[in-house]
Amino acid sequence: MRLWEKGIPTDQKVLAFTTGDDPQLDMQLIEYDCRASMAHARMLERVGVLSRSEARAICDVLAEIIDRAREGTFTISLEEEDGHTAIENYLTKRLGDTGKKIHTARSRNDQVVTALRLFYREQLDGIETRLQELIQAFQSFSRQWGTIPLPGYTHTRKAMPTTITIWVGAHQAAMEDNRLWLHTVQTLLDQCPAGTGAGFGIPLKIDREFLARELGFSRIQENPLHVQNSRGKLEGDILHVLSNIQLDLNRLASDLIFFTLPELGYFELPDAFTTGSSIMPHKKNPDVLELIRGYAHRLLGLEQEVRSLTANLISGYHRDLQLTKSAVFQAFSIVGQSLEMATLVVQHLQVNETRCRQALTPELYATEAVYRLVEKGMPFREAYRQVAEQFRKGR
Repeated sequence: MRLWEKGIPTDQKVLAFTTGDDPQLDMQLIEYDCRASMAHARMLERVGVLSRSEARAICDVLAEIIDRAREGTFTISLEEEDGHTAIENYLTKRLGDTGKKIHTARSRNDQVVTALRLFYREQLDGIETRLQELIQAFQSFSRQWGTIPLPGYTHTRKAMPTTITIWVGAHQAAMEDNRLWLHTVQTLLDQCPAGTGAGFGIPLKIDREFLARELGFSRIQENPLHVQNSRGKLEGDILHVLSNIQLDLNRLASDLIFFTLPELGYFELPDAFTTGSSIMPHKKNPDVLELIRGYAHRLLGLEQEVRSLTANLISGYHRDLQLTKSAVFQAFSIVGQSLEMATLVVQHLQVNETRCRQALTPELYATEAVYRLVEKGMPFREAYRQVAEQFRKGR
């Protein structure tokens, strides 16, 4: 029985359409929904809605659901529509009327937002761990190879000499910036939405501060309507930081595809990190880097999808917001895997010092030649033109 069911039959095609992929997606939220429900049960005991024995019984069965979900024996049927219904149905089946009390003082609206916040925070913690692993891989790479010179490029043409330390340090700095973005989004997520109902509060005395403490939030999200209005907006913020990470991985992948070209050969990918061709036996393709690069565009699409979904909605909940879950779940998976792959590549990447030094051709030092003339008193523009003329004539 669905939480909103009133004895009026629902057309099965309508039910399938409105349910969408929620049963599959919500399996990833079962543990978080149960944790939030445990805190809710303890709060209901605190305010006198549940007895101590009822609250304990509910928490015990919720722990049982978590175990079954981890084992793969807890499922969500189409008839149940979502994880919230499946959990309440299981509680009611096991505990009878006691199980029916769990939805007191809440709505599916704040229930799903609370579960999602807990899920998002944990996922972002995982992304930050992956970021730190990549940063450490950059640091190790720099210690091993950093003093080796390398041509710097603008417009995909040689520009000025640089070093591997400068090159890898730029990618490390980008990931450190992304950590700051992550912390900002985590701060926004660190507001407990539980106890706000459908966006207009609960006509019953409850203890939201207690809920926040139990769930590990530093504060409550004060305005109940803003809880609903922030759904989609916060998902967009999450996708924005994930898109930034993937865009930086895109640049790293593009650099490595370029620098490992046999024609350049500054860096070398291990054979185990390449794939082959079904027709050309000599090929060693950097597919892992190409997919990291390509996924950046999917992340941009997912961010735009969520931003667009939230446009033109009046204040309050709308079923459109159900569609934001899939985009965020996909993004976490893509970025987590991409960070893992990028870290593996950097950890096993080799540098061909000979090819790097051979690539330091004279034009890379043209700007340096200009400044030697400037140091002797020549105006910069005159020095610039003099050196340009030398290179035009082939020096």
